[in-house]
Amino acid sequence: MPTMPNLHKYRQFPKIDLPDRQWPTRSIDVAPIWCSVDLRDGNQALIEPMNRDRKMRFFRHLLAVGFKEIEVGFPAASETDFDFVRQIIDNDLIPDDVTIQVLTQSRDHLIERTIEAVKGAKNVIIHLYNSTSTVQRRVVFGLDKPGIIDIAVEGAKLIKRLMAEHLADQNVRIEYSPESFTGTELDFARDICHAVMDVFEPTPQNRIILNMPATVEMASPNYYADQIEWMHRNLRDRDSIILSLHPHNDRGTAVAATELGLMAGADRVEGTLFGNGERTGNVDVVTLALNMFTQGVDSELDFANITESIAVAEYCNQLPVHQRHPYAGELCYTAFSGSHQDAIKKGMTAMRSSNDGLWEVPYLPIDPMDVGRAYEGIIRVNSQSGKGGVAYVMENEFGIELPRLFQVEFSQVIQKIADRTGKELSPADINAAFEDTYIDTDTPYALRGYRVEAASGDGLSRVSAKVAKNGELVAFEGEGNGPISAFFTGAKDAFGITANLTDYREHAIHASEKGSRTRAVCFIRLANRHGEQRFGVGIDENTTTASLKAIVSALNQLSRI
Repeated sequence: MPTMPNLHKYRQFPKIDLPDRQWPTRSIDVAPIWCSVDLRDGNQALIEPMNRDRKMRFFRHLLAVGFKEIEVGFPAASETDFDFVRQIIDNDLIPDDVTIQVLTQSRDHLIERTIEAVKGAKNVIIHLYNSTSTVQRRVVFGLDKPGIIDIAVEGAKLIKRLMAEHLADQNVRIEYSPESFTGTELDFARDICHAVMDVFEPTPQNRIILNMPATVEMASPNYYADQIEWMHRNLRDRDSIILSLHPHNDRGTAVAATELGLMAGADRVEGTLFGNGERTGNVDVVTLALNMFTQGVDSELDFANITESIAVAEYCNQLPVHQRHPYAGELCYTAFSGSHQDAIKKGMTAMRSSNDGLWEVPYLPIDPMDVGRAYEGIIRVNSQSGKGGVAYVMENEFGIELPRLFQVEFSQVIQKIADRTGKELSPADINAAFEDTYIDTDTPYALRGYRVEAASGDGLSRVSAKVAKNGELVAFEGEGNGPISAFFTGAKDAFGITANLTDYREHAIHASEKGSRTRAVCFIRLANRHGEQRFGVGIDENTTTASLKAIVSALNQLSRI
């Protein structure tokens, strides 16, 4: 028995006869021609389509990002679309180097309304389409192949005539899409494209855009690549054609299909920001462009402020960008796993000491700063986190570099809090735990004062100190080869402590605010007579004071064993 019932209802996509395919050996090294279809394909997929104000905000953002071709609507489909197209034309809101694109089915009254909508625009692409797939021919239209070709050709002829009558002084280009291309026999897709080309007679100086929509994604990305390479090879007058891709994401592989399609010979991509579109969406242009960026290829689109793109898309589409969305999601650069955090921390440290300028940080294919994101969210701490994550937060948020052995000890403190609360710990939570455990500790010992005497001829330092134990003040003196040794010797004698100093680390905490003073942080680890070891921490503007506080802190930690 199959795991899923009704398996018999489906069959495998037929293989494509392309034995010497070339796309697997190629890579993407130049940007395609980009066309945003957010305002048409993305808009028609919304529960509440954009009003003119939202469309205008989106249009302006697409210009700012760098799109030179923007499909601004289906003007024959709604008054809102028609009015928006007229608004940007009549108010001269289209830059001279930008081409607007409008979509129309191959139906006379729709074509006539479309021509009316674009009168006066400097640069226009009129995008004609009709459905060509085997299923659509049989189920929707009830037509054979010649009948479907007639629909495309008659629409093309009408557009050509109306262009000559009404748009003669404008720069108008033609795009044709055999809609449902992925479900169309390749030789028929070629033949209908040739029939449309016969009407418009494209040249290398005035190329036609032939767009191959994956209206429904029907197979794995390599099949789409094979289909595109077949068309690339078999379309005549290839130098008079811009071969375009319009992938949807029904199988969740639109980005991969597009990348392979470009390797297969395509010149152009139609898509949307963050993949909004019918059903599971269109191909995500942001992901495509930043994938190129990570390979050192200039996408010619600017997503250096990705937060603004997110804000515009979410406002205009009234749809959220997923938290795990590539490059853009709130959590896409965030590691909670301890091993990931440790690797990222070490990678960031290595980057700071490297001079080659190359970005090489484990688990982060892109520098978040390059898209306007900050480092603060890279590592966040919960019950799945480890020492590396805690150390990263303390260093990057508070300027405190935790010694490796201290990281192990302190991460256990954080782990207990995270397990108890079941929640993520913010940087403030982690710092509070650090201070509560190591800094704001005065039980049983508390440093009340000290004085260091200059070393005498014997080279020994002498310290006079006052330390309270359980509230009772004890004065003592000690000597040693430095203030730390002298203080620790005196404390052991005064309180009968049997412990040894096993580790000492100290560094400056650089001031986070202008005008504030630099402080020192000292880590001291003590071992008791049973070999059990604990760290203490001291922070002060005076390095000696920080060191003595650390000794007292460590004594308090040992007392809790």
